[in-house]
Amino acid sequence: MITTRTLSNGVRMVMEEMPAVHSVAIGIWVKTGAVDEEKKYAGISHFVEHMMFKGTENRTARQIAGDVDRIGGAMNAFTGKEATCYYVKTVSDHYREAADVLVDMMEHSLFAKEEMDRERKVIGEEIKMGEDSPEDVAHDKLIEALFRREPLGNSVIGTRTSLNRITHNVMAEYVRTHYVRDNMVISVAGNFDPEEVCDYFQGTMLSLGKTGPARERSVGSPAPEYHSVKRDIKQSHICLGTRGVNLADPRSYAMSVLSQLLGGSMSSRLFQNIRERKGLAYSVYSTTGSFRDAGYFEIYAGVANDQVKAAVEGIREELDILASKPVEEEEVRSAVEQMKSSYAFSQESTSARMIVNGKNYLLLDRVFNEEEVLEGYNNVTAASLEEVKKLICDFSRYSVSVASGVKVNRKSVMEE
Repeated sequence: MITTRTLSNGVRMVMEEMPAVHSVAIGIWVKTGAVDEEKKYAGISHFVEHMMFKGTENRTARQIAGDVDRIGGAMNAFTGKEATCYYVKTVSDHYREAADVLVDMMEHSLFAKEEMDRERKVIGEEIKMGEDSPEDVAHDKLIEALFRREPLGNSVIGTRTSLNRITHNVMAEYVRTHYVRDNMVISVAGNFDPEEVCDYFQGTMLSLGKTGPARERSVGSPAPEYHSVKRDIKQSHICLGTRGVNLADPRSYAMSVLSQLLGGSMSSRLFQNIRERKGLAYSVYSTTGSFRDAGYFEIYAGVANDQVKAAVEGIREELDILASKPVEEEEVRSAVEQMKSSYAFSQESTSARMIVNGKNYLLLDRVFNEEEVLEGYNNVTAASLEEVKKLICDFSRYSVSVASGVKVNRKSVMEE
C-alpha cells in the first residue's frame, strides 16, 4: 500500500510498506536537474550531487561513507534531467542512522573549495569515460537533437569549461535557491513504521528555504537532425529517435508495449530481422523515455562500419511493416505479459519501488499503485496501438545520431 503525506515542514512523503522484507530504502528527491541550469553553469546539479558526499559541518567525507558502512547500508545518488535523488538502503532497524546521514548532507554540506577543485577532476574523468563509450555518445547527441532549444536538451554532466566556472559561491547560491522544502519529496519503501518515519522527518530540513523558482516547461517539436561522430572504434553505433509521450500520458502503456514488441526482447521484430535474419548486429533494441512534459522513442543498433546503411534500411523496413499492418492480438498479449513481468520483478526491490514512487510524486504529484499499472497494461489492445503507431512509424520525423569508426554520410541513413 502506498500512502502520501505533507509534513508540517512542507516536505512531502511517499511511503510504501513491504512487511515481508527486512530492509528499507530511503530516498531524498530534489526537483532540480539539467533543465534548471544556465548554460554557462551546465552540469551544476550533477556537481552538487558529487559535493554532497564531500563533507558536512558534522562529518568528513570519510565519516559519511563510514557511518553508512558501519550499519551495513549502501548509499548512492544520481542526477537526471529533472531531478536529483540521494538514497540509502539498510536493514530496517538502522533506518534512523541512515536517514541522519542523508539529512546532514542536505542541511550542512560545506562545498569546500579544495574539495570542489578535486571533484572537478573526478567529473572530468567521468566525462572522459562517457566520451569513450560510443553508445553513450550517440544517445546523448540524439537526446540533444530531439530537445533542441528546450531545457530537456541540456547536458546533465556539463563540460570541462562550464565546470570550471562553478565556484563555491555559485554552487552555494544554486543550492540555496533549489534545495528548498517544496522542491523535495522523501520516498520510503520497505519494512518500517510510517508514523515513526514521519515523526523523524517532521523536524528536519528546517534550515532550508521553503519555496524555489518556477520551472520552465519543456514544449516544442524541432526539425529532425543528423549527427555523425567519428571515433577510433571498430563498430558503428546508431541511435534513431522521435518524440514520444510524457510521464502522465495514458498512452504510455500502449507506447511501452509497442516498443517491447518492436525491439524489447529476443522475439521482437527488430531482433529477429536485424540480428537473426540479416546478421547485421549483436545488439539492437528499442526503448522509451518519459519526462514530465515530453518523451521520446529510440532505436539503437551496433553494427559493422560498412553495414550502417543496411541496418537503417532494415529498421525502416520494420517501421513500414508496423505502420501498414495491424498487430496480431497474440503478439500484443505476449508483449503485455513481458511488460507486466518486468514490472512485477521490479516490485520485489525496495530500492526500485522507492525510486519509481519518488519520481512520480515529485514530478506529477501522484503515484501509480500496482492495480492501476497492471490494469493499464491489460487494457492495451491491437486497436489501441494504432494511435501510438502514428508517433513512431514515420521515419521522416526521426533524428539520427551515429558514432562510428568511419565518416557516415547523412544521405546513407536519412530520408531526404
